[in-house]
Amino acid sequence: MNFQKRKQNILDKLNITGEVDVKQLAMELAISEITIRRDLNQLANDGLLYRTHGGGMKVDPLAKPVDFINKSAQNAAVKDEICRKAAEHIHDGDIIFMDCGSTVFRLCPFIKNKKIKVITNSLPVIYELQNCAVSLNIIGGEFDSERQAVHGKIANEHIARYRAGKAFLGVDGVSQNGLFANSELEAEITSAYINQSAYTYLLCDAGKIGKETYLKFADINQVEAIITNAKDGQLSCFKDTALAILQVK
Repeated sequence: MNFQKRKQNILDKLNITGEVDVKQLAMELAISEITIRRDLNQLANDGLLYRTHGGGMKVDPLAKPVDFINKSAQNAAVKDEICRKAAEHIHDGDIIFMDCGSTVFRLCPFIKNKKIKVITNSLPVIYELQNCAVSLNIIGGEFDSERQAVHGKIANEHIARYRAGKAFLGVDGVSQNGLFANSELEAEITSAYINQSAYTYLLCDAGKIGKETYLKFADINQVEAIITNAKDGQLSCFKDTALAILQVK
């Protein structure tokens, strides 16, 4: 069976069930799991599905833009392991902040059954968590179509009205020298979340560790923990800080 026929089979199944599993597809189509994974990665790159650890989920093109889905699908397995670890620290009754990062977005499937309140500026997070056990508080302000998120002065003022026990955030870079961003808007809203949270977790893949972009917006001691797949050697720069390091494979 060629790729085009496999592609149609996968998309047809997605339309019916909303999700697909690598092992099940391999058995049904009588091909290897390696081939199925390659097919799913290609479909994710084309914006036709949302790649998950072990399979894929249907994408609503009206709700989540292709560019955001493609970014979220990069290093999907690593991001999912980071988010699975993060979900272990979220419990019924919690009030949490979630920003608009592509890694933070992948936390959604792991918290849908938790009776919590999520305060967020991310439209994809709002879409993903609607009609589940989670209660949503939607931040208002200026809409950023590229980031699919709300930013600006009004958004920051909205956050300042609330307190959360925990925040789950992404950054463009983090080192012993602090937290770094590529955008002043991102820096401002991340700082607002940190200021209003009792405990802040950074969700960062190894590529963000030790990276310093042009804009430093916070010291490292302003956050409490980092969840990452980085190895011990890469994390040695944090040995003289109070940062809690939670590693995943």
